[in-house]
Amino acid sequence: MLKIILTTAAAGAALFAVIIFGNCISHRSRGKKSAVFENFSRKDMTLWIVSLCTLVISNAISGNADPLTLTATLIGVTSLIFAAKGDLLSQLMMIIFSVLYGIISYRFHYWGEMITYLGMTLPMAVWSAVTWYKNPSKNNQNEVAIQKLKQKQILILVISTAIVTFVFYFILRSLDTPNIIFSVFSVTTSFAAASLTMLRSPYFALAYAANDIVLIVLWVFASAKDPDFIPVAVNFIIFFFNDLYGFLCWRKREEIQ
Repeated sequence: MLKIILTTAAAGAALFAVIIFGNCISHRSRGKKSAVFENFSRKDMTLWIVSLCTLVISNAISGNADPLTLTATLIGVTSLIFAAKGDLLSQLMMIIFSVLYGIISYRFHYWGEMITYLGMTLPMAVWSAVTWYKNPSKNNQNEVAIQKLKQKQILILVISTAIVTFVFYFILRSLDTPNIIFSVFSVTTSFAAASLTMLRSPYFALAYAANDIVLIVLWVFASAKDPDFIPVAVNFIIFFFNDLYGFLCWRKREEIQ
């Protein structure tokens, strides 16, 4: 019990340190001070708090508290709440989550996940952070301006996603990756989601929701062999609902912009 309490406290402290530090970089870099949750509604706060509590409880139930896993999941789900608001802070948090999730994937030899997040999602999150920073909404400087995709962008996205899927299949097969079919689907949906995020399209959230479904399956398989990974599976279930909520928020904000 003490270990769970200490793990939760450490993960919570790390989460809020990331939020405060990220807020200083993302908001004050625009020459203005801004409260961290300035644009959050009661619905946003409720979803965030319920998500955090669910992750902490699932970590406690697993019986083997892992500080790294809990920290990663708390940061990951928090990044989605900020992403739903179109806040640059979400991309800064995604950079940190990608590093932590890559380490977790390495533990179970999910090479596809590790390579995807460290070699693709991480650099694309950096790229997205730059893109979001350079394109603030005219209505709210703390929100990114939404972009409507052109036919050329869609065509390039489809072709590049197909190429990445094809290449990664042979890479993952050569590494004897467990559950390779789901791992390949994860690469496909991750690349599409990261690309749509960089392009500032509302559909990035739907792509991530599709990726969540694949990851739920992958980590359920992993949890069957090692209960330590149960919180990771629960994490992506929470991610799924948060991504759907994010899509609805972006569509609503798209009409306003």
